[in-house]
Amino acid sequence: MTENEQLLTRVADKARNTRPWGWPSLPEPVDAATLASAEAALGFRLPPLLADLYLRIGDGGFGPEYGLLPLLDSPPAGEPAAVTQYLANRESARKDPDWPWPEGILPISHWGCAMYACVDCRSPEATVLLFEPNAADAHEAWYVDAPSLTDWLRAWLDGTGWYEEMNEELEMAPWADFHIRTAAPGAP
Repeated sequence: MTENEQLLTRVADKARNTRPWGWPSLPEPVDAATLASAEAALGFRLPPLLADLYLRIGDGGFGPEYGLLPLLDSPPAGEPAAVTQYLANRESARKDPDWPWPEGILPISHWGCAMYACVDCRSPEATVLLFEPNAADAHEAWYVDAPSLTDWLRAWLDGTGWYEEMNEELEMAPWADFHIRTAAPGAP
């Protein structure tokens, strides 16, 4: 069994046995057509591990805190789905250039207080970022939560994420690529 298969098995086991707030049960996984529709709406492909989470485990409803957002349909708690939230964030950024939303950064989980865990779908590792909009400005709102989606999932499984009570003092590094990823094409 590959490392990814082992990780998916562990995630599936925990997903079946825990319910984040607002989720009465684990939703059924999405089908290939739903994934294709989501990727068409986004304009990019999901990283393979993220796609496997939706295709093989469930359409959200598992993971840290409030759990993963569903891909296209709104969850029971009324939070927008990942695709809807991404498109709304990109549109909002067009209207308010002081708060740009980088292309390819998909919100996957809501932390409350407008904070989101997001996957960088353009990075080979699928870096997980924390968007914390309660900062003074957009340049201070992005942090590296985990270097990869694999690491982020392991932190949830092992109880070592920053959101765990015993780890609340963990410091996250600012996302260094924010300026590069939000610069206008051709800008210095």
